[in-house]
Amino acid sequence: MTKKNQQSLELAGRTYRPDDYKKEDQLSSGLAHTHEQVSDTLTEGTIDGKIENVNGKDIPLSKDGFDK
Repeated sequence: MTKKNQQSLELAGRTYRPDDYKKEDQLSSGLAHTHEQVSDTLTEGTIDGKIENVNGKDIPLSKDGFDK
């Protein structure tokens, strides 16, 4: 296997690591950004901005800010 093919395989198999947030290379930055998006999606719920109540009723999230 050529050196270039070996490097491609290493990049293709690379997964997110917590220290990716501190690195400045394109791959680490992209993985950190994608991890943040996935984490936000799992935390926040659906894209329509609703939270499911324990009883199954959807509660819309306010699009307003908060008063300081």
